[in-house]
Amino acid sequence: MMEWITQPWPWYVAGPLIGLTVPALLILGNKTFGISSSLRHVCAACVPAGIPFFTYNWKKEIWNLLFVVGILIGGVIATNFLANPNEIIIAESTKADLTALGVTDYGNLLPSDIFSWENLFTAKGLLFFVIGGFLVGFGTRYAGGCTSGHAIMGISSLQWQSVVATMFFMIGGFLMTHVMLEPLMKWVGF
Repeated sequence: MMEWITQPWPWYVAGPLIGLTVPALLILGNKTFGISSSLRHVCAACVPAGIPFFTYNWKKEIWNLLFVVGILIGGVIATNFLANPNEIIIAESTKADLTALGVTDYGNLLPSDIFSWENLFTAKGLLFFVIGGFLVGFGTRYAGGCTSGHAIMGISSLQWQSVVATMFFMIGGFLMTHVMLEPLMKWVGF
């Protein structure tokens, strides 16, 4: 059993489990799936500064905060106790592209060439983590939700805005990966 849990799950198992969260949330409590709204709830609970955007009954959304805490706890458990012992499988073409960009660590899901405390206080870290994080937050707010909320919840509940938002998330990802990433990485000296 443990061997099955520690291995990557196939799409035909993980996909339906994720997909079933949508009707389960709707049926059990008329709740919607999404992660980005939890930051708003945390701000409303911790910083009652009278800002209109944060003035609402956040206690009605406590389930969302518990969901995020569960994700964090699950991540810690998975990382420390259920990590996949096998080498991360990456396509040779992807390895060649990453090697050309200076990424050589394929031992973890997050390569230490990019994701390390040493990189945080460099131009590369400033670009990836600070500016990138700000842009993700801005885009999430501007789009009215995050990728999980729009792509999983919004599309399954037939919301046109979610279809449009998900299309632009994908277009932005493709443009960044295939057009902008290499020049950007060279610009920051990666």
